[in-house]
Amino acid sequence: MKYIGAHVSAAGGVQNAPVNAHNIGATAFALFTKNQRQWNSPPLSDKTISSFKENCSKYGYGSNQILAHDSYLINLGHPEADGLKKSREAFLDELTRCEQLGLVTLNFHPGSHLNKMSETDCLKTISESINWVVSKTLTAVPVIENTAGQGTNLGFQFEQIAEIIDQVDDKTRVGVCIDTCHAFSAGYDLKSEDGFRKTWQQFDSVIGFKYLKGMHLNDSKKLFSSRVDRHESLGAGTLGIDIFRRVMEDSRFDGIPLILETPDDSRWSEEIVLLKSFCRQ
Repeated sequence: MKYIGAHVSAAGGVQNAPVNAHNIGATAFALFTKNQRQWNSPPLSDKTISSFKENCSKYGYGSNQILAHDSYLINLGHPEADGLKKSREAFLDELTRCEQLGLVTLNFHPGSHLNKMSETDCLKTISESINWVVSKTLTAVPVIENTAGQGTNLGFQFEQIAEIIDQVDDKTRVGVCIDTCHAFSAGYDLKSEDGFRKTWQQFDSVIGFKYLKGMHLNDSKKLFSSRVDRHESLGAGTLGIDIFRRVMEDSRFDGIPLILETPDDSRWSEEIVLLKSFCRQ
């Protein structure tokens, strides 16, 4: 079964996210569990936690249909001690929030070396950050999102993601989310039928489908291999619509959250209907 949704607003409290997802016809959703542009937020109240769980139950969202996303401020590969400490503590807070809400996955952008350390050292630091936060939590899984490779961001090559995973002690507590826009911008040809097939062959060979915990379904404003992260509505960008039909027809992408982060949220309902129409009956 395909679980299809969008990264919905949690304005007014995380308990509103499942309601917002239901209102657009989603069978999956992503959310921020706190303000994504602030380091600190008030702790979740018992009432908020209870209301979130009640709304998820009411609208039929299991934990495997929800992909939380961390703050954009966090850099688990930060080259400076103070920045790394701040990022790790913030990520621990977010993973703890996931566990309080009964969520199993927390999506994050792996990190940036900021031209102050080698790529190898940065990837090792990211792995050490995952090990640190996993040792202080119980069940929630940090999920590495591939990047477009913009600036000094790492994780734009499957090999970089595999290098992070290789250095994670508990392989059951790490996963991967593939963003279609990011992959295309990073140089993975998801647009053509042959390129789609080869990209996922490479993914399985280098990383492995057992680690795939979710996907972000986004078209791209920028050209192939541009290394620029700019999302576009489905079919309106340089990726085109065929890739999304292929994803919907492919059973390898069953049972995980397939999340829209396309820029026009007024189109999410119709994009969800479109994606559902591609699914094989």
